[in-house]
Amino acid sequence: MPMAESKTISVSIQRSQQDVYDFTSRPASFAQWASGLGKPIGNDGPVWRFEAESGPVKIRFTELSAYGVLDHYVELPDGTEIYVPMRVISNGTGTEVQFTLFRVPGMIDEKFAADAEWVMRDLKRLKELLEAE
Repeated sequence: MPMAESKTISVSIQRSQQDVYDFTSRPASFAQWASGLGKPIGNDGPVWRFEAESGPVKIRFTELSAYGVLDHYVELPDGTEIYVPMRVISNGTGTEVQFTLFRVPGMIDEKFAADAEWVMRDLKRLKELLEAE
């Protein structure tokens, strides 16, 4: 498989790395800020089911990590699985949350740009949530 085009999208949050990781590492918390996933409807261990606009999706999360890793795999209703690397990185008294968006085969420029904008909106929502506490 050839390398995919990617875009890393990040946001700075004025909270400790541990606070941000503790919140974002709970799959149920995604419903509060990751609008594309929809509502969590249950889980079987590390595999969570969400009801998204496009139908049910499954998300397989990596194990908890002392290094801020939040990678996950999204299985779409058609069975396609998308790898989503995500990191929570300490930056002084704050934290950087980095999300890598891969362009899937056949994705047109406008869709890739729209997905990047959507991720940025979600990360800004995460920032608002965590900085309001």
